[in-house]
Amino acid sequence: MTNVRQDAWTQDEDLLLAEVVLRHIREGGTQLQAFEEVGRRLSRTAAACGFRWNSYIRKQYKEAIELAKKQRKEKKKNGEQSPQRERCLSEDGTVKITWQDVIAFLQSYQQSSSHYQHVADENRALKRDMEQLQQMVTKLQMEKEQLQKELKTMQEDYQTLIGIMDRARKMVVLEEEEQAKKMKFQMERNGNLEKLEK
Repeated sequence: MTNVRQDAWTQDEDLLLAEVVLRHIREGGTQLQAFEEVGRRLSRTAAACGFRWNSYIRKQYKEAIELAKKQRKEKKKNGEQSPQRERCLSEDGTVKITWQDVIAFLQSYQQSSSHYQHVADENRALKRDMEQLQQMVTKLQMEKEQLQKELKTMQEDYQTLIGIMDRARKMVVLEEEEQAKKMKFQMERNGNLEKLEK
């Protein structure tokens, strides 16, 4: 397999890409087929050709694209078949496939297969991460429940302690009142108070 180029695009390559894409539009082909054809001819990936077309070249050929679409409609209206369609049909009407079609299909299949493998690997990694996070969530929920039980116990103990302190304070107040009731004072002749015991 040839090395895939990643160097800068030249004006000639941009022109070739535009010509092939416009031809495919006129003849009823897809842009993807055009990108694959240019990719084979320039030793670039179809994705690189598509990116170059969409990000830079397409803007320069807006009028040409519209014209190509009109020509495609006229051909369709007149009942003409596209060259791709004609190439695939033999004289007896059966479908024929060229070696270029097979090679192009296998190359695109290889690219999509490696892409799907990459996506599947990412999915497996994300699934593992999700399982680990789920385990962490379960562990944290158990810790939360334990802390809530401890908090409830502490709140109950606190309420009990407050109740004991209230009862002790009331007992002290009652004792002081009783002490005050038990004590009696009497005024002496000289004006002093004298404490009387009961």
